[in-house]
Amino acid sequence: MFLKVRHDAEDTSLVEVLDVQQLFNPFDTQVRGRLHGGEELQDPASYAKTDLFFPSGEELPRCWIDSHYQD
Repeated sequence: MFLKVRHDAEDTSLVEVLDVQQLFNPFDTQVRGRLHGGEELQDPASYAKTDLFFPSGEELPRCWIDSHYQD
């Protein structure tokens, strides 16, 4: 799955999420991914879920980020 990551207000890049189960788990605050920029394959890194959003511009569902979303 590809998501965008915010580096600052205007700079966004695509990130390939390596473990979607980690993305869906609201108790994980970070997810392992690989930045896609340029031609070389980048090393995996951790990205905060709060900095990720869908390529369409939509935010991630609250149930993926907040473990207390039903409260």
